[in-house]
This record gives sequence, C-alpha cells and structure tokens, in this order.
Amino acid sequence: MAEFLKGCAVPCKMSFETLESVCRQKGYMCEELGVTRANINEYEVEFLCDYKKVNVSFMSNSCDLYVKTIYLQMCNSDLKLFQDDEFYLVKWRGFPENVNTWEPKRNLKCSKLMKQFHQDLDHILRLKKRRRSIPKKLSKDISSILVQKARLRVSLQHWEAHLNHSRNHPGNIFVINEVDYEGPPKDFTYINNYKVSNGIVLNGISVGCECTNCLKEPVNGCCPGASQHRMAYNDKGQVRLRPGQPIYECNAECRCDASCPNRVVQKGIQFDLCIFKTDNGRGWGVRTLQHIRKNTFVMEYVGEIITSDEAERRGHVYDKQGSTYLFDLDYVEDVYTVDAAHQGNISHFVNHSCNPNLQVFNVFIDNIDERLPRIALFSTRAIRAGEELTFDYKMQIDPVDTESTKMDSSFILGGLPGSPKKKGRVECRCGSQTCRKYLF
Repeated sequence: MAEFLKGCAVPCKMSFETLESVCRQKGYMCEELGVTRANINEYEVEFLCDYKKVNVSFMSNSCDLYVKTIYLQMCNSDLKLFQDDEFYLVKWRGFPENVNTWEPKRNLKCSKLMKQFHQDLDHILRLKKRRRSIPKKLSKDISSILVQKARLRVSLQHWEAHLNHSRNHPGNIFVINEVDYEGPPKDFTYINNYKVSNGIVLNGISVGCECTNCLKEPVNGCCPGASQHRMAYNDKGQVRLRPGQPIYECNAECRCDASCPNRVVQKGIQFDLCIFKTDNGRGWGVRTLQHIRKNTFVMEYVGEIITSDEAERRGHVYDKQGSTYLFDLDYVEDVYTVDAAHQGNISHFVNHSCNPNLQVFNVFIDNIDERLPRIALFSTRAIRAGEELTFDYKMQIDPVDTESTKMDSSFILGGLPGSPKKKGRVECRCGSQTCRKYLF
C-alpha cells in the first residue's frame, strides 16, 4: 500500500506558527520552520504588537524604598527602568499570543522590527490624519491594525520561504503586500514543471545532436535543423525568431553539455522576481527586481496538463468563481490545456496587459509531441528593475514570412493562446494607452 502513497501530500491544517510552537514545546527541530538546535531554547521576538510610555517621575529619590522595590518587581526590571520608560508588547516566536509580554525598549535587540513597527505606526497615523508624534498609549484600533499587518508580514515571509524551498531555478522569489491584509493563496502548490493528468502521456525523445559547438558549428543544423527550423538564440541567449515560430532546444540525448547556448528555457528562471499585491484591484502581480534585456527568457507558464474536454468542464466552474488560469496548447491542435489554477509556478501571478512586456513562444526540449509544447515567456523589450511583468491574455500573432511552416499558421488559427476560457466581457485594468478596455 505504501508504494501507492509515494509522493502524495495533503495540506496541513495547522498554521506555520502553531507548528513552530509545537516543535519548541516538544523539543523537535525543523529547518523549514526555523527551529534549530542553536535557537530551540531561545526567546526570539517575532513582531511587536503595541507601544506605551510609562511615566515614572513620581518615584523620586525620596520615595519609599519598599514602594520602589515592589514596582520594580512588578515590572521585572531594575533601577535602569527610571531612565527607560518606553515599552513594547512582544509576540514571541514559537509561542501563542496569550503569553505576550510588555518589555522595556532597552531589553530588546530587534532594531529592524522596531523600525518596521514605527513605519507601520506612522503610516496608520497619517491615514487617520492624526498628529504625527507618537502618543503615550496607542488606541485599541491602532494596535489592532499593527497586529494585523505584523501577522500578514509573518505569513508572507513563511510563504516566501516555502516558495524558495520549492523552486528549482536560480532566481529568488520575494513576496510583499502593502495594500491590504490578504495573505498567501490557500489552495496553490508551487511546481517547477508540467504535471500531467491521468491518461496523458509525454513522448520522450530518443535522439540528440552530435554537435561539439551547437551555435558555431551545428551538425546537420543541430536540434532545430532536424526539425527544419532555425537556431532560436544568439550568443547572448536572446531569442531571434519571430513570435509564432517554434524553439527546439538541445535535450538529454544530445552530445553537448549544460553550457550549450541552445539550452535556455530548460535552465529555468534566472532573475529575482517579486510577487506583490496590486493597488488597483488586479489581485497579485509579479515585478522583476533586476534589469532584463530585450528578447530574454523570463519564465515558463507551468501547470497541470489536461484535455480540452476537461478544460471546458473546469472552465464553467472557474467562470462562477470569477477567475481562471486555463492556457490552450493549440500549436498544432486544440487538444490539451494547461491549468495553473491550483498548481503552477510564479507565472500564475502574472497579470494581463494590452501593451505587455512578455511574449509567448512554444518550446520543445525532451518531448516530441507537437501538441504539448512548453510555454515560454520572453521579454519584448528591455524591462527596468521594479517594473511589473505582463503578457497579453488575448495575444494574436502577426502573419510570419514565407519561411514559416504550416504549424505557424495553425498557431494563429488555433484561437487565442493564453486566453482563459471565459465568456462575457471582463473589464481590463492594465492602464496602458492602447488598452482595449475589455479582456474578453
């Protein structure tokens, strides 16, 4: 029975915080939760919940020593308290919030958390149009907002760590939400490659090229030549084909090694990217944290491969939910679809634009079935660090030159690659000057 369960997984019903608390209480170590032998018995500040100033001026030198002693015992402090009257309510990492404690500022060694706390507080005070100076005691509504923001930040940090643990590509993933209190998606699993549903078989390739230098001295045209196509990349790894033309990369059976210039998409995401919450109702989005040159590979669109019939069935369900992540693989036939709704990579969060900076190409590497290309997104222009990444959900390919094949034509006639199977008009909020106003 155990062999059938290999690779199976179910969502955990406990939060990261609860799991960490259990690990510390039971003395278990877990690298992913950050519980190690070095810190399992340490008290670490997770976030700051509240702030107050305590006026102790009434305790002058003439004050009764017994009163001073009792006060100091209550505050769990010493005589230095009389020079330090700022206190923070501390949420301890790995412990429930019912054991939060007030700690004097001088006892805390968490300058980054303090800075973040006061940035959040300053932002809240400005939104509420209150005086900018910090009050001696925060109101319940302000402290509640601070705790919400802190909890969100912690949950996103856990998700960010999980995403980076799951990825197999060099590019790092960052997560930020400075717009609202929405946390990580509850039903999404990060995968790096296609997941094939039952009944669909990927036909592996059995031959490879014999080149020693695929770009400069291709034997019989290398892998692209064997399929009667041109080499897709220049010596800098930039695509030089027109959209609609297929890319054939070297594969596992080829003589060349991983440094071959005809291996680009298979090397994975090379750039640090950030999943962020948009401020105009478009949900999550993705921005690059590094400069990207024109015609450069950025990411693949990854998900579960399903039949078009199954996609039609799921499409009706997604329509009722108001969103869908169905991407038609209609390079030669409209037989299969990629569904990235619940299983996918960072492309799941890329938004639409009527003037996008990413373009779709069909790529073939270790699979020879032309009905099942890999969907790669390349930059259409130079993209600045900090700029949002987008592609056109309703893209259309211009007719290509006479060197194109029947498959290029099928790619055009096959419908709208990448457009979700959603009927009705959906308002577009891309904000570009060439916006079509509606997605579909």
